Amino acid sequence: MIRCKPLLGTFVEISIRENEDELEAIENAFNAIQKVHDLMGFHNPESELSQINQHAHSEAVEIHPWTAQVIQIAKEVHFESNGLFDCGIGHRLVAAGLLPRHITFSNHELGGIEDIHFLAPDLIKSSRPICLDLGGIAKGFAVDMAVRVLTSEGISSGSVNAGGDLRVFGSTSFPIQIRNPEFPEQLIEIGALENGAIATSSLYFAKRDQQQSHIINPLAQNPSDVHVDVSGSFSILAKECVYADALTKVLALSNNEHHPCFERFSAQALRIAA
Repeated sequence: MIRCKPLLGTFVEISIRENEDELEAIENAFNAIQKVHDLMGFHNPESELSQINQHAHSEAVEIHPWTAQVIQIAKEVHFESNGLFDCGIGHRLVAAGLLPRHITFSNHELGGIEDIHFLAPDLIKSSRPICLDLGGIAKGFAVDMAVRVLTSEGISSGSVNAGGDLRVFGSTSFPIQIRNPEFPEQLIEIGALENGAIATSSLYFAKRDQQQSHIINPLAQNPSDVHVDVSGSFSILAKECVYADALTKVLALSNNEHHPCFERFSAQALRIAA
């Protein structure tokens, strides 16, 4: 059984192998994805993420356990990647016209994910104003939450695919295809995935649309070097999709398939040159 819905700015496909009607479990999995979107969406000025960006520097903000989990993982990946992964680059995407402007802080005032501190498991405060964008990690987390719902409701095998952020569970073996960076309409077979996750970052269509790159180098000192015009595609295989999603940015920016943080998170990197 396969069901598909537009969510997270892409199409989300849930596939299960069970023969019986499991529509309720699938619908609950879609609801979990929608909840992640509602909590962590940058575009919604009333989302929990927007409330964090607006208030966390001036007062403690109570957050949902899912948001807390994503921020904790983001901080961990930021530390292990020596700052290559940083969710505190929302203002740069706003300046490029890729995200809406909800806050008015001057860029030089803004901190990063390292400035978020946990006062309690679900209570945070920032030591500086921030403009977090969780778009580089929340989609993978949403996939993981959908899988958690499916398995908790007795689904033994299947997959969740959110625009290329894919997790396969149970006895399902899912064929993996990656777009050819040179000719995006062509697909490259790289094998099959079982009980794991894969995510891919690339600029397949950014050049075609004459957009600025959405891959941001948080360590760049020169404003002209912020948007990284990388070539090729960058894929990460990991046990959970949240890590696969986040680590693709580390691979794209480091261009190093053997970056130490991949081993730290039991991940494997795959780079396809243009």
